[in-house]
Amino acid sequence: MLICSKRGWELPESAATPEGVYLNRRALLQAAAAVPLLVGPFSQAFAQQNSAQQTSVGGAARNPRYTLDRPVTGEDYATTYNNYVEFGSQKSIWKAAQKLPVRPWTITIDGMVEQPMTIGIDDLLARMPMEERLYRHRCVEAWAMAVPWTGFPLKALVEMARPLGSAKYLVMTTFQKPEVASGQKQFWYPWPYVEGLTMAEATHELAFISTGMYGKPIPPQNGAPLRLTVPWKYGFKSVKSIARFTFSDQRPKSFWEEIQGSEYGFWANVNPEVPHPRWSQKTERMLGTDERRPTLIYNGYGEFVASLYRDMEGEKLFM
Repeated sequence: MLICSKRGWELPESAATPEGVYLNRRALLQAAAAVPLLVGPFSQAFAQQNSAQQTSVGGAARNPRYTLDRPVTGEDYATTYNNYVEFGSQKSIWKAAQKLPVRPWTITIDGMVEQPMTIGIDDLLARMPMEERLYRHRCVEAWAMAVPWTGFPLKALVEMARPLGSAKYLVMTTFQKPEVASGQKQFWYPWPYVEGLTMAEATHELAFISTGMYGKPIPPQNGAPLRLTVPWKYGFKSVKSIARFTFSDQRPKSFWEEIQGSEYGFWANVNPEVPHPRWSQKTERMLGTDERRPTLIYNGYGEFVASLYRDMEGEKLFM
């Protein structure tokens, strides 16, 4: 007899946003985009980027294994309340981020691989198994959102790269274009933005490369054309606008770890019982609402990722 047990993210449909509600919301947003007088400036500013990136989404089907315990965050909130230090420290950087050209875009894959390569974004996407997933997102600043991401499992890129058996880490590096990203002119930051995962994390089924959101190509402020999405970690780990994947046997020192290692570490796993040095992590504010929810260990994915961190008592896993 075949027994199917639900995973932690496979909640009953009654606990997730109903499919019809989400699709109706999407249809409403798409209809609104056709009426400039009824929408905010975001839709108009993003129109050209959107038409140039349609292959980033391509009608990818929803993966039913990944559902939510909360409503999907409104698109206007998720796309206009952003951290992206390349374009400034304010949350309203989305307008400045429109300067980032996302076509053409090339990705370098190098380091400890059988054959280094450079590949164009659309050629890469054509080789990847595209899908949509509903994921929770938890910022280290104690706000949260729930987003329908389109993209592909990071494991698929790792398999394409064919890393050597001695590779222990995957290092991801963003673009460096200070002529369009004014924040990169600030010399006190260690540009470019660097993040990394262990190979076990990078090949875990939850690790995802996002190329779209809300059924559309991902906008620049959310990480176009490629961003990492690791939902059990704080958001700063999900590096945006990736230009290089490097396989290494050396653990990288990530961007925020380099700036303030006492507050932002390599692991950055979510834990309500481990406060940030300047604020509590016990609860989170849902973006676009006044609602506060209890923070979940590993952002609710602990049942499936906690085993990655066994026998690491000496590591600061939650910062």
